[in-house]
Parts: sequence; C-alpha cells; structure tokens
Amino acid sequence: MIQISLFVILTLLSLVALGKIIFIAVYYIIAHSKKKAITKQLISMKKTAVFLIITIILNVGLVAYSQLTAFTPPIVDEKGRTPGNSIAELIELELNGRKQWVSLRGWDKNAPVLLFLAGGPGGTQMAAVRHELAELEKHFVVVNWDQPGSGKSYYGEKTKNINAHTYIQDGHTLTEYLKDRFSQDKIYLMGESWGSALGIFLVDKYPESYHAFIGTGQMVDFAETERLDYKKALEIARSKNDTGIIKRLMANGMPPYYGKDVTWKSAVYLNYLSAYMAGNPDIHNPGYNTLRDIGSPEYGLLDKINFFRGIINTYNHVYQQLYNINMRTDYTELAVPLYFFLGRHDVNAPTALVEEYVEVLNAPHKEIVWFEHSGHSPWVNERDMFIEEVLSCLLENKTQR
Repeated sequence: MIQISLFVILTLLSLVALGKIIFIAVYYIIAHSKKKAITKQLISMKKTAVFLIITIILNVGLVAYSQLTAFTPPIVDEKGRTPGNSIAELIELELNGRKQWVSLRGWDKNAPVLLFLAGGPGGTQMAAVRHELAELEKHFVVVNWDQPGSGKSYYGEKTKNINAHTYIQDGHTLTEYLKDRFSQDKIYLMGESWGSALGIFLVDKYPESYHAFIGTGQMVDFAETERLDYKKALEIARSKNDTGIIKRLMANGMPPYYGKDVTWKSAVYLNYLSAYMAGNPDIHNPGYNTLRDIGSPEYGLLDKINFFRGIINTYNHVYQQLYNINMRTDYTELAVPLYFFLGRHDVNAPTALVEEYVEVLNAPHKEIVWFEHSGHSPWVNERDMFIEEVLSCLLENKTQR
C-alpha cells in the first residue's frame, strides 16, 4: 500500500508539473511582447520541466522496483516459524513460449499438488486463494496460476491472440511442469467459475494427469448462463422497481453479446446480481476483499493495474468465444472423479444447469456438494466447510479416485 501511495503522489506531482509547463507556454504566447516576463517564465518552465523529468524517472523506478520485489509471504506456523520442508515461491515460467507467473505454497513440498484455476477469463486470484484457503497449504502444495492476459501474466500473450486453446495448452504444460518438479504422476485440479470450465477441458483432454477435479461456481452452458443471468437481473430489478437498471438492461437487449463492449454490457447484470447476493442474509461472508487482494505483495504496481485490465480487456475478447460451449452435450464422458461445490444461492452460474449436467455425465465418480449459505463463491462464503469438503473428497475418499 505504501508503494501505491508513493505512485499516486508522484503521478500527481508529475501532473501538476505538466500543468504548470502548459500554463507557462500559454503565458509565453499571450505575453510575447514582455521580454523580461518571458525570460522569467522560461526559467521557471525549465525548472518545472526538470522537476517533471525527475518525478517521471522516480515513478518508473518505483514501478520497476515494485515488480522486481514482488513476493509471496513465507509459510509460518502459529509461533511464526517456517517449517523446514515448506515451499513459498513466486516464479515466472515460460509455457509454450508465453511467460507466465505462478505461486507455489505448502507446508510440505512432498505433499500432493493442487492447481487452482482462477475465474475470468482475465481474472487473477493468486492473493485471494492464499488468504481464503490458507488451510489447504497444510495438506497440498497449492499452485495459483495467473493465466495469459491476467494479473502478473497480462503480457504473456497479446489479447487478440488468446482463445480457449491457449489456456488448455498452457494449463497442460504447467501440469507437466508440476508433475516433473514434484515427482508426482498426477495432480489435483480445482477451478472457480471460468476456471471450472477450463478444468473440464483439461481433464477431458489429459485425464491421465489428474487424480480428481473440483469445480465451484461451475460453468456449464455459457450462452444459456448469460440469458438466465440477464432474465434474473431483470426480474429482480422489476420486483424492486429499479428503473435505472431496467432501462440499461432493456437498452442492451438479451445476451449473448459480441463486439468491443461485451464486458460493459455484461457488467450491468453481473454486477447487479453480485450486489443482490452480497445483500442476501442467507449468504455468509458475501464478498471478495478486493482492496486486500490487490494490495498483496504478489502484485507489483504494474500487476495491480493489469489486475483490472485483464478483467476488462481479456474478458471482453475471450468470453464471446465461449458461447458455443455446452458441457451437457460436449463433455459428457470424463475419466476422472468430479466434484461440484455449489452455493445454494448462486444466481451467477445457475445451479440447475449443473444438475442437468450431472444427470448426463458419465465419470468414475460424480457428486454435487451443496453449500447452504453460499452464492457464487463457496470458497469465500463458507471457507471452513469448503476446506473440510476438499479434504474429504480428495484425500479421505481415496477409494473413489
């Protein structure tokens, strides 16, 4: 947070200096006949220009320093000691020619590996998972991956070149890296929202690499989800006589949307539904702590900016490519155990679609685990129960693997 404050201060000083230079330049044009005044103002302009250059250099240096010194905190026990066999690394990998970042965290580097796939596309939850699911680090090496076009990996690939295959290809390469590094034949996989779809893609194509998969906030049919979300938001808005939202929804029309403003049109109903869930008294701990997450040491100043750029730009480009995906028809034969952790009050990813999917799904094991006090994010809303269920499904029910 200190870095952010310094960045803001230096940026404001730069803007003030630039404003002064512009003012002096205008004054110079207006008062061109007053030579003494002009000379005095030119001297002032030079000093201000030097100050501007210095503040810009300091800002660039601060950004570079923040990027170079980003880190994930060490694992510590209740007495503040770091377990001898623990791992806490923030590293850059090259996956299929694309530079991307992952964090590796666990109390025992010999524990099973659990790869978490963030929501989005374009979202980063590297810090959020560390905060919310820290208890899992006692049982797994928890891996968080900033996918291409998100957070620390925003520049891993040009946004215009990213598609679903990009994520599948890089997810597989990352999996192979983890298997090799930690000497494991298979790893565990968990996906949230968009990440839950990516998880299905990976276990479908590379079942030999995964023990089991947990999908939470599970996506099933992207186009149908958008239509149902839109209808639900409109229904709620009408029940509350929220004319502003009604007007915006009607102006945008029924999704799915295409083009350059997918993010902004979708945000009207998605943000409205998120606010609706946040106000639902039956949902515990209803929201992400975005300020805490973005202020986390994993992110340098540029990463903090890209935290939002990914959500806006990458989402806009990739999401409209997913409308033709329907798990109920495209991914019905899977060779790994599957667990769907669903919030009973999720109005973002309709749970009825997941129930329909489970009915037609053929897998070694398939199960819905309900969270009665959760919305779209049970791992945030009921994290203690979520952790218990993860351990139960993945480590205790070994006969189902």
